[in-house]
Amino acid sequence: MEFSSKVQLNNGTKMPYLGLGVYLIRPEEADRVFEWAIDIGYRLFDTAAFYGNEREVGKAVATSTVDRKELFVTSKLWNSDHGYEKALNAFDKSMDQFGLDYIDLYLIHWPVTNLRLKSWAALESLLETERVKAIGVSNFVIRHLEELLGTCSIIPAVNQVEFHPWWYNKDLLEYCKEKNIQLQAYSPLTKGKYLGNKTLHEIGEKYGKSPAQILIRWCLQHNVPTIPKSATKDHLQQNADVFDFTLSTNDLETIDMLNEDTSITWDPRGIP
Repeated sequence: MEFSSKVQLNNGTKMPYLGLGVYLIRPEEADRVFEWAIDIGYRLFDTAAFYGNEREVGKAVATSTVDRKELFVTSKLWNSDHGYEKALNAFDKSMDQFGLDYIDLYLIHWPVTNLRLKSWAALESLLETERVKAIGVSNFVIRHLEELLGTCSIIPAVNQVEFHPWWYNKDLLEYCKEKNIQLQAYSPLTKGKYLGNKTLHEIGEKYGKSPAQILIRWCLQHNVPTIPKSATKDHLQQNADVFDFTLSTNDLETIDMLNEDTSITWDPRGIP
């Protein structure tokens, strides 16, 4: 595996294994951050209507010298925009912000109760317009997926969830693999909460890598593409420098055992 490696989704679309999450990247800093990222080799940009920087992502893609087909743009439907017509309108607004002919992946951001199935029907219809190449969900646990799979015509290509050693959701990983849904990790660096962990530091010293690099590599070796966020050039580079080593089976299992089933963001398990 290398930085340019991609995973093939269930509809044939190819998605980079490593991308840039752009949550909390402010519009005023976005231009330089995205320019750094593209220069370093990032090809996936993960945003959302809620993030308020779709316009800046679209600008970065449109003005880049990199072929559009090599760049992968993800956005997401926000909670207040659920429902069939509202979801279609929200997508139109996002596309106006992007200023692009198409985006590569559109996700339901959260499994909003009583409305998520109507929203999914809207996403299925969007797929027919070719303004989006693949559709999926985010923050869906197994019972949300089971509900969706019981009614949908198109299986989600991706389920983007919080995924790191302290919430090593093996059951969800196995379920998605069985259903041919690609799990994708957000917050792989635990928002910095566990970067001081002794085990990570000890394993990192063996490979000459930082705890953050160990966490990213851990995701990749579980075949989970990931989108760490950074707004500094050094960290963007460090997060990308994870393809020149491989965690041993023992080290991988040691990190697996850190699991506490603990969320450090927003836990979807209580959503009916």
